[in-house]
Amino acid sequence: MNPVPTARQGQFLAYIHSYRLLHGCAPAEAEMQRFFQTTPPSVHSMVLTLERRGFISRVPGQARSITLIVAPESLPALNRVQR
Repeated sequence: MNPVPTARQGQFLAYIHSYRLLHGCAPAEAEMQRFFQTTPPSVHSMVLTLERRGFISRVPGQARSITLIVAPESLPALNRVQR
């Protein structure tokens, strides 16, 4: 059974995919924090959750090592966060 991401998880996955397309590497947690206007612990918790649920893989301790495991076609459209 393949897990389905929540709406919030889907937005993080879409952001990671879009960022990688634009910059050629994964975003840092600080960049996700700025985009989603949330706290560093919230972003780190989301990254750990995405990894635990099998949506991403990463190399602990290595910067910008997030890799999507889910197909990009299955990701929702990325919504801009309202200020």
